[in-house]
Amino acid sequence: MRALEYMCVHEHIYTLLRKNVHEGTCNVWSNIKKYLEGHSERLEVARVLVENGLSVKNGRVYLNEIEIPPVRVARVAKVDRRTVKETLSAIEANHELRLLFEGLRSAGHSLKEIAKHLNLGVVEITPVDARTPGILANSAMILAKNGLSIRQAIVDDQELSPEPKLTLIVEKKIPGELIPKFLAINGVAKVAIY
Repeated sequence: MRALEYMCVHEHIYTLLRKNVHEGTCNVWSNIKKYLEGHSERLEVARVLVENGLSVKNGRVYLNEIEIPPVRVARVAKVDRRTVKETLSAIEANHELRLLFEGLRSAGHSLKEIAKHLNLGVVEITPVDARTPGILANSAMILAKNGLSIRQAIVDDQELSPEPKLTLIVEKKIPGELIPKFLAINGVAKVAIY
């Protein structure tokens, strides 16, 4: 039964997003803001939930299957616990928000913060416009042509992140002379290698 409910939720989220794409209004964050407008603190709680892949089910916050106490979310959002509870109630009361937040999942582990300790290389690419096609493909091509294998690729969602980035983590340090090649990719604004 649970698997069926999970599939139905994801199918509905897909339908909502697809509908928004076809209507030219695919902006998830705008939809969240629309329902929480006038409540900046609730919007901040929603931002923390989305950025961390935290779902809301039955008025509770989860990181995948692990329940997160509201006070922990409150600290990160810099609000009180009551505001978190009010936000969760508002999400539960709105059909579209409830379906969206029930379906959120953490994207998983990231090697970015520990790459240095593992002797991995990291390139962080900031696009002019994240909708420009080919940034990921061309970046991967540059790395491959230079004998660098990608261990992990993390792409921030342009609808949910104010400054989306593409982060590629590779098997060894990235030579600085590749920076101009990344900057030559159509749509790339900034490149950082570390």
